[in-house]
Amino acid sequence: MKVSFPYMGSAIVYKKLFEFLEHEVIMPPKPTQRTMDLGVKYSPEFACIPLKMVMGTYLEAIEKGAKVLVTSGGHGPCRAGFYGDTHRNILKSLGYDDVELIIFDAPQDNWKAFFRNVQKIRNGVPWHKVINRMYTLYRFVQKLDELEKMVQKIRPYEVNKGQTTQVWNQIQEKFDKIKTRKELYRVYEECKQMLLSIPTRKVEEKDIIRVGIVGEIYVVMESSINFGIEEILGNLGVEVERSLYLFEWINDNLVPWILRPKRFKEIIKKGQRYIKILIGGHAVETVGHIIDFKERGFDGIVHLMPFACLPELVTQSLIPKISKEVDIPILSLPIDEQTGKANMLTRIEAFVDLLKNRKKGETKEVFIDNIQEHVQEERVVMV
Repeated sequence: MKVSFPYMGSAIVYKKLFEFLEHEVIMPPKPTQRTMDLGVKYSPEFACIPLKMVMGTYLEAIEKGAKVLVTSGGHGPCRAGFYGDTHRNILKSLGYDDVELIIFDAPQDNWKAFFRNVQKIRNGVPWHKVINRMYTLYRFVQKLDELEKMVQKIRPYEVNKGQTTQVWNQIQEKFDKIKTRKELYRVYEECKQMLLSIPTRKVEEKDIIRVGIVGEIYVVMESSINFGIEEILGNLGVEVERSLYLFEWINDNLVPWILRPKRFKEIIKKGQRYIKILIGGHAVETVGHIIDFKERGFDGIVHLMPFACLPELVTQSLIPKISKEVDIPILSLPIDEQTGKANMLTRIEAFVDLLKNRKKGETKEVFIDNIQEHVQEERVVMV
């Protein structure tokens, strides 16, 4: 089968999944303005930006010959649970009746439906090979995420600007060629040394600025949507850590609750201090990670959300209260097809400057109030 998928984050992981299942993989192009324009043209106007961008990605993949599209589903109050059916209906309305869209919901929601989909994409590969290759892929994701976290800690201190990003691109190319677990571990060690060999300047602990990025999974993980915010912050001398990484998402969503990592349960518990009912999306996790980042000594939080995302709007409404109670500055950035990079860059630069001043003890409570006042004003304008 000619298989494709939505582009999000390190897309080579999804490519590797279908290569292991011996499919002909149609790699979707990294989202561009054209992708956005296609998605906006054929999607409902009120839909949030992930639905539109994924729609554009599907259309570009179909142009390249894809006949099967594989995606994840959703559940709960968040509208993401309807994305798959919405995309399927749009594709049919455009005449793509020969394109199949396979939607994977969480296995614990419906085990039978989940395994029916597994059978569809297994492609006749013997089960013992499937299990072995999926374990290799599991470790593949783990090692790639470990290297990405190293990138986020090295980039702020690189001597030669842009070198870390260049090495990271080379690492992804190397991982794309991996075929066996033995090769994976060898390449991982090579790539680790590549990162450690990058010349960096020494920085005293008191001068280190750490920022956590939280929010809806697509805008947090896909750099083409968030304008490469991790690289922007890194170039401004800031260490970055996301609330969401693919390996952790796999453990948190595909593993039965009783076997899930203790850390995931702790994050949920922290988030439930402010959001006590199920409202869908990543709202509870977003709040939980804000508290966790503060407890781990981070200096600030950037909250990314698709404009009109209902779960993250609830989170945004709580941010002034959370910011004051846990004493951490939070910058909330709504994103849609109208968002401009220059505006976002200006706000991020101002945010980082204020974090540095706060670190020096030059400002504290006034800074928090000003940031939240700005967010509140923006919310009023947008509504």
